[in-house]
Amino acid sequence: MSGKLWTTLVTSLCGAGIVLLVAVLVPPPSPAPAQNPPATPPGPAPTQTPPAGASEPAKDAPPGVAPQTTEAHPSGYMGVEVCKACHEEQFQKFSHTKMGRLFLLQPRNGGERLACEKCHGPGQKHVEAGGGKGVGGMISFAKNDPTPIEQRNAMCLTCHTKGNRVFWKGSAHNARDVACTNCHVVMEDRSPRSQLAMATEIETCGGCHLQKRASTMRTSHMPLREGKMTCSSCHNPHGTVTPALLKEISLNDTCYRCHAEKRGPFLWTHAPVPESCANCHDPHGSNNDNMLRVAKPRLCQQCHIESRHPTNPYGRDNSSQKFVLGRSCVSCHANIHGSNHPGGHAFTR
Repeated sequence: MSGKLWTTLVTSLCGAGIVLLVAVLVPPPSPAPAQNPPATPPGPAPTQTPPAGASEPAKDAPPGVAPQTTEAHPSGYMGVEVCKACHEEQFQKFSHTKMGRLFLLQPRNGGERLACEKCHGPGQKHVEAGGGKGVGGMISFAKNDPTPIEQRNAMCLTCHTKGNRVFWKGSAHNARDVACTNCHVVMEDRSPRSQLAMATEIETCGGCHLQKRASTMRTSHMPLREGKMTCSSCHNPHGTVTPALLKEISLNDTCYRCHAEKRGPFLWTHAPVPESCANCHDPHGSNNDNMLRVAKPRLCQQCHIESRHPTNPYGRDNSSQKFVLGRSCVSCHANIHGSNHPGGHAFTR
């Protein structure tokens, strides 16, 4: 009985092994290939309809102008091509400026895409009336433009609101009705930068500040004429919270930006120095050494009239002359801006 059972068990195991071996070695049947769709006869490619609201670039855009879209202009606006039809010369000059290249070639928003009409206003009424300076409510920005200066400046301030122009409202130039176009010209390049009305800053500012421009022509002057600095190196013409439109909080801090060695602090301080550099110097220019307001020693003797030295400068007596030779007072009091020497109370060392 046990022998039959053992034989039956062995036979079952062999049959199961054969079935498993066949399942591994014989590959499964491959699926039938999918049927290809019937071929369509060749014909013209179907046209794709753009989605609603999408714009299509116009064909044959003129050189130097960004391709215009078929999207309708805002109400009252005509588009740059209409402006160019009459103002060809102005258009060509404007297209070479920094603002022109931005508005015409790489507009960043819908406002800049309006180009000319972004600043001059909508031109539909202007065109319908047959054109003309100021016709149809257009802003010409000319000197005889009847548009109020505040409204003209507001057109510029729609974009130029940050940076140096934060304090424009209430500034000295704003209070005196100075227009942006008095100093800047956006329709053509007249200066290397900032689109100034003149070639340089000193010429642009000197158109109004005649006395300060004359001071820069004196023998001792800041290097404005040499091009090493400009008016805006010290002043911000668009407005500040400080007197004289200075960039720093005080006159001395403005001077210390370059003349850092005069800042101190000193062990012995000369009183007029921290009070104001302009007590002794004329920052725009002078015919005296070091841009001094008055020649030495008269400058010093405006304050030091009761000192132990003679008070008559350039006197004929020997006791007076020995103190005014060469550099006069500073022949001995060399460190006149201040001294850190323990014995420098008289600024002699």
